[in-house]
Amino acid sequence: MTDELLATARAWADADPHAGDRAEIEALIAAGDLAELGRRFAGPLTFGTAGLRGPLRAGPAGMNAAVVLRAAAGVGRHLLDTGHGGGTVVIGFDARRRSDEFAGLSAQVLSGLGFRVRVMARPLPTPVLAFAVRHLGAAAGVMVTASHNPPDDNGYKLYLEQGAQLVPPADREIEAAIAAVGPAREIALAGGHGILGDDVLTDYVTAVVRALDPERVPAADRAALTVAYTALHGVGASTTRLVFAAAGFAEPASVPEQDAPDPAFPTVSFPNPEEPGAVDLLLALAEQVGADVAIAEDPDADRCSVVCLGRQLTGDEVGALLADWLLRRGVRGTYASSLVSGSLMHAIAEASGAPSEETPTGFKWIMRAGSPAAPLVYGYEEALGYSVAPDVVRDKDGISAALAVALLAAELKAGGRTLLDRLDELADEHGLFVTGQLSVRVEDLSVISDAMSRLRSAPPAALLGRPVEFADLAGGSPPVDAVRLLGDGVRVIVRPSGTEPKLKAYLETVVPVHDDAGLIAARGRGADELDQLRAEMSAALGL
Repeated sequence: MTDELLATARAWADADPHAGDRAEIEALIAAGDLAELGRRFAGPLTFGTAGLRGPLRAGPAGMNAAVVLRAAAGVGRHLLDTGHGGGTVVIGFDARRRSDEFAGLSAQVLSGLGFRVRVMARPLPTPVLAFAVRHLGAAAGVMVTASHNPPDDNGYKLYLEQGAQLVPPADREIEAAIAAVGPAREIALAGGHGILGDDVLTDYVTAVVRALDPERVPAADRAALTVAYTALHGVGASTTRLVFAAAGFAEPASVPEQDAPDPAFPTVSFPNPEEPGAVDLLLALAEQVGADVAIAEDPDADRCSVVCLGRQLTGDEVGALLADWLLRRGVRGTYASSLVSGSLMHAIAEASGAPSEETPTGFKWIMRAGSPAAPLVYGYEEALGYSVAPDVVRDKDGISAALAVALLAAELKAGGRTLLDRLDELADEHGLFVTGQLSVRVEDLSVISDAMSRLRSAPPAALLGRPVEFADLAGGSPPVDAVRLLGDGVRVIVRPSGTEPKLKAYLETVVPVHDDAGLIAARGRGADELDQLRAEMSAALGL
């Protein structure tokens, strides 16, 4: 086994055209570091529906020049095989380490295959790339980003011709095409790709502002709103400022230490606004400037988190607020959320007479909701992803969502209210929807499969003392590796994480509210019921 591993590593190094990556593998071979070589050659990164993502390191199990060259060649082959030869491919990149290099390599590969390639001139948010695919009538778009992953990661995200992420079976077809690519050193490269100017960025800003129609909020009310903001060392700041200025808002007060792109992410342990401590500097700034609302975007600006009066709202709370705002504006069509998201949005849509849909997890599915008679007008998922203008960007977009939050906050402030006040009003109208998670990280993946098997074979008949019905979503179309437990005012979805070695249970309880005093009591009851649900599901999963 040792000889086989060393032979595989030597063959990879011989075929690696990047001197630095090649030297990295050669040094591990010379040192006899079989443990690290085993990690690097445990298998290739999987090309899933969000593309590739992994640590920056040499070898097939990392993000590096050889892996990117082979990925670009596989993507190009898939596009040729599906009738898109000679079409336009747009390439964007964020400010992570080697992102610009990987974008340039991809451009050379795809140019060599005869595509008309256009590369963004500088690091820009993922939503701008997704917009550009449809705006320019491209056959595909590539975004080099690892979104909110740790600093040592990078990734390769693919959008197809309609500007949406791919869904099965395209991911498996592309993975097979990549596997069929020969040694990276033998991949043909060509120059001649073009560089996109600022016209696309300007058009994105114009389209976002037009879609959200800020003129419906009086100019004085927009000017009176104080917003605090952080880009979390990512690429969202300049584009967000352009959008806010075009919409008539004062420039947000920005966390200075986190405003400029920095691939080291020096002020946060994990550049994800959901993580504990990630928005501490934003909270301090919001208090300092007396912000009405504070907004954190993740590093590629496709997600955003919202803080009001010192409280960070959940994704489900923001998802419901934005749906309610759009419905009250008269936006008619289908409202959609992923199955792990809360149910309040669906209750609001039903009360307004609007259709709503629950989709499998991920915006690749959310963006395919709706029908010709009722097209998708809004989608969200609990992990801080929102699409408030799906005709502009067919994916989650933290920048347009930030603008929508600001417009809603400005409207509410003009009436002496806040986002928290509107949440209380929704609770009075529909009940208090309380959501949370039970998340278990494991070292041994068999723990997850065993727990899922245990739940499928012996699901609980009741939760919180209420009867629940069990549904195995693996038998659905499309199949989803998840189960649902649903009863009167209680719902649990359990599934393995798609990106981490975690088992996740998404918990929800609905508590009736009758008056202001009832709301206070409902909050306490809701917190207690979430704790009880966590305990009951831990027992059911054998954790």
